[in-house]
Amino acid sequence: MKQDYYEILGVSKNATGPEIKKAYRKMAIKYHPDKNAGDQAAEEKFKQAAEAYEILSDADKKARYDQFGHAAFEGGAGGGGFGGSMNMEDIFSQFGDIFGGAFGGFGGGSRGRARVKGSNLRIRVKLSLEEVANGADKKVKVKRKIKAPGVRYKSCDTCNGSGQVMRVTNTILGRMQSASTCPSCQGAGELISHRPKEADAQGMLVSEETVSIKIPAGVTEGVQLKVNGKGNAAPGNDALDGDLLVVIEEAAHPTLKREGTNLHYDLYINFSEAVLGCAKHIDTVTGKVKIKIDPGTQSGKILRLRGKGLPSIDRYGHGDLLVHTNVWTPQNLSKEQKQFFEKMIHDDNFAPNPSKSDKSFFEKVKDMFS
Repeated sequence: MKQDYYEILGVSKNATGPEIKKAYRKMAIKYHPDKNAGDQAAEEKFKQAAEAYEILSDADKKARYDQFGHAAFEGGAGGGGFGGSMNMEDIFSQFGDIFGGAFGGFGGGSRGRARVKGSNLRIRVKLSLEEVANGADKKVKVKRKIKAPGVRYKSCDTCNGSGQVMRVTNTILGRMQSASTCPSCQGAGELISHRPKEADAQGMLVSEETVSIKIPAGVTEGVQLKVNGKGNAAPGNDALDGDLLVVIEEAAHPTLKREGTNLHYDLYINFSEAVLGCAKHIDTVTGKVKIKIDPGTQSGKILRLRGKGLPSIDRYGHGDLLVHTNVWTPQNLSKEQKQFFEKMIHDDNFAPNPSKSDKSFFEKVKDMFS
């Protein structure tokens, strides 16, 4: 089981952005490869800290993590965060400013430019309630940009592959040096040296690919999962592919209504069944189950089937299925039926007589959420 991100950085869930950044910087410096050459354990802690910071420093990702834990990012190979798909250079290119000059960068500062990353793609996947309950393996077709076969890139002559050009300006304070994005390669550090005829100006082709997505049980409407590296490619030998963002939608169920991890079912019984009692088969997300309706059941009674709801996305138990009993009052009576009820209208046994144990509607609703 993956370690909690807050525990990795040693901060509380109420930590502010600056506190999270400070904690990450402290850990990153402590386990920096330049201080721990050849120490695999330190390198692993360095990567864990970067993954935790990547999630907790982003307000949207942090909110999803607080609600769903690691499962919020388990959308496919690699899941969320770095998930093992980013190497040490990626960490330095994304969070290099954190170190504040304490180190030159990985390997003594040999790399000065950030790696180019392709754009993300976003799709929507609709799930049935049964798929939400059990999790699902989905295959979707995605059109994404890939590098054309045979395309070649060379180091940019203008910036010598750094992605930046240096300018020296004479001021009253002396010669000042400043860096700006290279105008020739737009910061990529590389230019196309050979472009196949079918490729676009950046050496890309549009390709349709089938992508497998593993969706964890218990997801909710609007949750966004990420499949690393299945977005658009970017030009350059050292570029990273973007990600595929999967937004979850829920299809309406014909008889069950969702409320968090609990499910609600409206059961209608006739007057005779309410008086005499009966057995009914009702829908659940795992198939039909048989329940017993006691004689004398009142309309509005709620039966709780524990554990028959949806699983929690953080894998901590299941919700319940709440069966709402509704007694159907007949509307079109025959002459004989009408005469029967006219006889019973003043019968003491038919007079409403709620006992102290019979709860009011508001008490029933309170019990549902207790």
